[in-house]
Amino acid sequence: MPRAKAILQSEFPYNISARCINREWFNLPMPTAWEIFCQELTRTSHEHNLRIHSFVLMSNHYHLIASTPDANISQCMHQFMTRTSRKLTRAGNRINETFAGRHYKCILQHPNYFLNAYKYNYRNPVSAGICERVEAYPYSTLHGKLKLSKLLIPVCEDTTLAFDQIGTLNWLNTAPNPEKIEAFRFGLKRQFFTSKKNRIDNSPILGDSDIL
Repeated sequence: MPRAKAILQSEFPYNISARCINREWFNLPMPTAWEIFCQELTRTSHEHNLRIHSFVLMSNHYHLIASTPDANISQCMHQFMTRTSRKLTRAGNRINETFAGRHYKCILQHPNYFLNAYKYNYRNPVSAGICERVEAYPYSTLHGKLKLSKLLIPVCEDTTLAFDQIGTLNWLNTAPNPEKIEAFRFGLKRQFFTSKKNRIDNSPILGDSDIL
């Protein structure tokens, strides 16, 4: 079944993710992979005006929240994925391409959808058991925003973190309700975020007013 054509728009941010083929590792030390991703995100930002809100790199996939003032998400992601894949393949001595097909993107058309994606993505290393707190993971823009490492990616102003850093970190480090996490993952598979619904009354499990 063919994939739906990308929706090009400039009003709302996208939540974007992609995995390695067969969920394999990048076949590179994480610092090297991180540097490659940072280089290509920076290049795409400068050349195509991709506005980056957050980025988290895991051992075989990534999570990105970004906006496109020029409504050119397809152009941005084509450049980013192609050049990153080429560099990773070459540096890791891989024969096959790095990524498993195309990336996945979901439009976050409500401010709370953005906040939930922000938390879900930054909590990914904690959920995977890699670290105990979100700020401890080095391959994340959060680490750089907190000045725990050099921020290598040009990011938009993080008003959530700037408004209340301690409160934001406490919120990020609080595990969400599992049912709402499942509903959120379901919603990210749609072109526009759409929560999974309750089987009893068909209401959204994660409403517009709900924060993870």
